[in-house]
Amino acid sequence: MQDHVDKLLLQWQEHRPDLDCSPMGVIGRMYRGHKIMTEQINQVFKKFGLIQVEFDILASLRRSGEPLTPTQLYHTVMLTSGAMTTRLDKLEQRGFIYRQPSDNDRRSCTVSLTESGQALIDQAVTAHVANEHRMLAVLDKDEQTELANLLRKFLLAHESNLK
Repeated sequence: MQDHVDKLLLQWQEHRPDLDCSPMGVIGRMYRGHKIMTEQINQVFKKFGLIQVEFDILASLRRSGEPLTPTQLYHTVMLTSGAMTTRLDKLEQRGFIYRQPSDNDRRSCTVSLTESGQALIDQAVTAHVANEHRMLAVLDKDEQTELANLLRKFLLAHESNLK
């Protein structure tokens, strides 16, 4: 059985037999996998009225177990400070977070989940994890572990290139 990437590799082999296109087998599949996963993940977030970055902000607050500053949040979700402010404004207007001004610095604050924000992220992350289990069900536990280890190795070698 052939996937889309196999077909592309065969075409390259036919028209450029001098070129070793084997990296396309890995990179092409990672790219297509990312597209597939992103679509399926975003479908779950949409059910909760969230987009990816909003989920990431709420999830960061939930798993931290304590209030975070906007700076800590934008480093966690890789947004600019201006984009973070906009997202926090929207989440605050929807009643999912609140900002507590700092006692020491008028320009600073911490961000916390409201009760409704915590309830929303608890439901959304439960559905998200179930969706991830469903997507990975094609692989047994050993294969999932092997894939995670290989991807970790790849990321450790390349993550410093992220901007």
